[in-house]
Amino acid sequence: MISVLLTAYCGDAYLGEQVASILPQLAPGDELLISDDSPEMTLQFADPRVRYLQGPRQGVIANVEFLLTQARGDVLVLCDQDDVWLPGKLNAARELQDCTLLVHAAYTADEHLNITGRVQARPGMLRNIVRNSYIGCYMAFTRELLPHILPFPPGIPMHDQWIALQAERHGQVIVHDEPLILWRRHSGTQTGHRTTLRQKIAWRWRLIRALIKH
Repeated sequence: MISVLLTAYCGDAYLGEQVASILPQLAPGDELLISDDSPEMTLQFADPRVRYLQGPRQGVIANVEFLLTQARGDVLVLCDQDDVWLPGKLNAARELQDCTLLVHAAYTADEHLNITGRVQARPGMLRNIVRNSYIGCYMAFTRELLPHILPFPPGIPMHDQWIALQAERHGQVIVHDEPLILWRRHSGTQTGHRTTLRQKIAWRWRLIRALIKH
């Protein structure tokens, strides 16, 4: 069983398009969990595989952590509200029996889904502490990783970096070279904003301390 975990916040502009790209790839026993951090939850979905939940309203990291506690699947697939999945994404995730975490390539796109580039994760603990290449929306991992990642340590830069580094420590990471999503980048994106050098150093120090403690 696969659980797709979608974090949402005021996502009416793009969420319907993303959900429409996910549902055809779900098997009858799979589930799509949408945790909405918006002040008001207004969306409705007729598909019984969709569970629409009120998020904790404490930011993206807390929202992902909440979804991980609600998921019932053996394979967990992270998902952003404003991207669009390409055919074959969940088929790749279903092949996770041979590894702990799968990370695939992605096409970057503008708000109108015009392709602007291509991105690919590069495994390696030290490399991804210094400069993270693991992005949650093109990651899938097995439930066996949950004891190593939950609860999220306070002060980590982002959940996806933490999850992937723990997968490198406690399992096997496989890189899939085929782009399987259109990763939409626009002015309203909730992650990926610029930070100061001081903030980056502080985040990495907290991350290293958390890795040592775990």
